[in-house]
Order: sequence, then C-alpha cells, then structure tokens
Amino acid sequence: MSIRLTVTFAFLIFAFISTAQDRFYTKSGNISFYSKAPLEDIEATHRSAVCVLDTKTGSLQFTMLIKGFEFENEEMQEHFNEDYLESNKYPKAEFKGQIVNNATVNYGRPGTYPVRVTGQLTIHGVTKEVQSAGTIKVEGSGLVATSSFTIPVADYNIKIPSLVKDKVAKTVKITVDTKLAPFK
Repeated sequence: MSIRLTVTFAFLIFAFISTAQDRFYTKSGNISFYSKAPLEDIEATHRSAVCVLDTKTGSLQFTMLIKGFEFENEEMQEHFNEDYLESNKYPKAEFKGQIVNNATVNYGRPGTYPVRVTGQLTIHGVTKEVQSAGTIKVEGSGLVATSSFTIPVADYNIKIPSLVKDKVAKTVKITVDTKLAPFK
C-alpha cells in the first residue's frame, strides 16, 4: 500500500510540474509604441505588462495599465493619459489571442521560431481583431516573445484635437519584446 501511495504521489507531482512548464509568465513585459509625425514623433515604453502564454494551446494574453507608459517628455505623458487615451476612464489595454501556428514551435528545443498571432486588442474601451507576425525564441528555461504591428488610432476612438490633426500620425506602431519564465 505504501509503495502504491508513493508512486501515486510521485505521479501527481510530475503531472503538476509538467503542466506548470506549459505556461510561461511575466509581469515585466516590454511594450512600446512609436508614431512618426510632422509635428513631433511620439514614443513611449511600458515595462510592466503582464503576459501569460500557454504553450500547449498557443493561448496568449497581455494586459497593462495605460498609465504605465513612460515618455521622455512629462507634458506629452500628461496629454497622452488625459486627452488621448483617457486613462482614468479606460485604465487598461488588453490583448487576448492565439499563436495560429503554435504546433511549429518546439518549446523543448532552443531556437527562434516564426509565429503568427491573431486575437482581440482592446484599447480605449474598443476591441478590434488584430493579426501580426512575430517570433518565439526558446532559450534556457525561458522564452522571448517579439512582434510589431501597426494600428490606426481612429479604430480605437482616440480623438486627435483639430488643432494638431494634420501634424499627428494617424497610425501607431506597437512593438512587443518580452521575456517569459515558467509559471510557478
């Protein structure tokens, strides 16, 4: 009876550990955006995005507080939060998606794998379908996920004041570059 209980316990621990290795996580993900415009280039970085990746299913989710974006210019950061993204009213951005070609990524073997991601991006209270190419780099016991894509600000009901309408870009390039560790 004791051997049977020990074997069962060992099996449960092994199953728990192997399941935990299927999920990767960070709460310090890097997401930046860049907008080139005649008036002034706009650039900001967020270093505390939360991300969870399930390697079995390819399910991927990011979430972050809008106020976490950092700008070189404090006045620009203030306008971004108060006038454009209204971060008190819409405090977070979120992506829920899927790695479409997840089966082509060998999470057990170091290397860089091209991926296609599709999902729902919610910004400023508006949710839209987005698609992007990216990479998953398997290194050591962790992963690095990278991607870049462009979104039109009008799609997310972000209003540009008429005074600067012709001097501000109508699209924003979003870049994801984040390290993920096994979920514990």
